Amino acid sequence: MDAIDLLLNRHSHGRLDLPGPNNDELDLILKAGLRAPDHAHLRPWRFVIYQGNGRQQLADLFERAAINNPELDEQAIAKAPTLPFRAPLVITVISKVLPHPKVPALEQHLSAGCSVMAMQQAALVLGYGGIWRSGVYATDPQVRSAFELGDSDEIVGFLYIGTAVGESRVRPMPQLDQYAEFIGE
Repeated sequence: MDAIDLLLNRHSHGRLDLPGPNNDELDLILKAGLRAPDHAHLRPWRFVIYQGNGRQQLADLFERAAINNPELDEQAIAKAPTLPFRAPLVITVISKVLPHPKVPALEQHLSAGCSVMAMQQAALVLGYGGIWRSGVYATDPQVRSAFELGDSDEIVGFLYIGTAVGESRVRPMPQLDQYAEFIGE
């Protein structure tokens, strides 16, 4: 798969199963995330990798957060501890904002977001499916506390990676003229 084909056919795959990436493949995926655009070389990312039985730790955190969230119903509370088991690997991507006179927090969050896409694309090249999820747990105060986030830090998302189950659905390409404005020749 060449780079342009990869970018033009980027897609998520929500149904994931074993096997997940081996250690060498995971190393490549994480290194792809480290190549995200990074103004001033701040490296404003933190990756927390849950795999195998380590996913139980994330499941327990989600369950505690769900129980303490008055906006979630019983069904959502029951589902919370199952979420990390939707894939053999979950990478929690955090933007760790560092004070800098030329690099605002937004730019650092975007850098972390770019790292997610780079890792998802690397997984796809290696033959795995992936999906970038966020949801209530990305902003939950208890989850934020567990990851020791500062006020400006954010959980950019949870990147689920594994072997795709079923056919991947690549959405049709949007019409370029609806999103791009050309000025000049």
